[in-house]
Amino acid sequence: MKSAASHQTNNKLFRNPVMFIQKQGAFIALILLIIFASIKYDNFLTSVNIINILKQNSMIGLVAIGMTFVILMKGIDLSVGSLLALGGVMAASLSSYGILAALLVPILITTFLGCINGWIIAKLKMEPFIVTLAMMIGVRGFIYVFTEEKTVSVAVQHKQFFIDLGNGAFIGIPNSVWIFVITLALASFILHQTKFGRNVYAIGGNEDATRLMGIRVDRMKIMVYALNGALAGFTGILLAGRLGGAAQPVAGNAWELDAIAAVVIGGTLLVGGRGGVFGTFVGVMLLGVVLNVINLQGTLDSWWQPVIRGAFLLAIVIIQAQLMKQQRVFKKKNIEHVQPR
Repeated sequence: MKSAASHQTNNKLFRNPVMFIQKQGAFIALILLIIFASIKYDNFLTSVNIINILKQNSMIGLVAIGMTFVILMKGIDLSVGSLLALGGVMAASLSSYGILAALLVPILITTFLGCINGWIIAKLKMEPFIVTLAMMIGVRGFIYVFTEEKTVSVAVQHKQFFIDLGNGAFIGIPNSVWIFVITLALASFILHQTKFGRNVYAIGGNEDATRLMGIRVDRMKIMVYALNGALAGFTGILLAGRLGGAAQPVAGNAWELDAIAAVVIGGTLLVGGRGGVFGTFVGVMLLGVVLNVINLQGTLDSWWQPVIRGAFLLAIVIIQAQLMKQQRVFKKKNIEHVQPR
């Protein structure tokens, strides 16, 4: 009986084509796009181009990992782009006090602001969209006032450290890519192998039922938004290093939208409870390869890139909605099939 049940579970995706498409559709699209680009462009599969794709998308990938946790809990966070900019500006401003202060304090600040997001959402029962939109506007405004809309440079004695951190490489692979991959592995482990991760999925699936199980939902929400803020702040520090040891007040503008797009394209549902960071990685890479193909083609203006991303995201959301409808129909038919007559 146990063997039969295991066999049935392992073949669940293939017995339900709708679920298979929902879970693996982005990965299949990525493979097909890579095959197409490899055939059409001679320099697509070169090591230089592949490393460039990974490097260009590693930082948005870090932001998208944090966003995955938020969306899995049926939330949203529009403030990550502003928190990213704040992290970079604070790091550059504090760099004269030493590397430790420049690294820790900005992350603590963005983590605290993430906690505020989570506390308001959890305790005051306000919509995540409104709360994080207000945080996005407020933090960005503070950055403009603080910097007077000017670039903030890292202290000369520590500039090389930041440049090496954000723009350096280890055995030929950019540091930002290593950081992205390691963070991805840790996030996957947390989501699938820890109680914290199981609680994230449970809250996204059914918050009321999770409360009845004794799980402290409010605390979980605060922790997840804090985690998202921490990743955004750290990414801002990396970006300041990539930009030659300088933090720009406009950094991270609209990155929250790119992160949400990557998460959703990767198969994480906006209604929460389904998805994961592997799908987010696929979503990040899929968007990155699309933009890379546009650049290799060279016939489209760069302003078409956000248009294509927006159309791509809209298509995926529509497909997700249709797949969810088909999934409900499939489940209903299965229930009717197994009910005794």
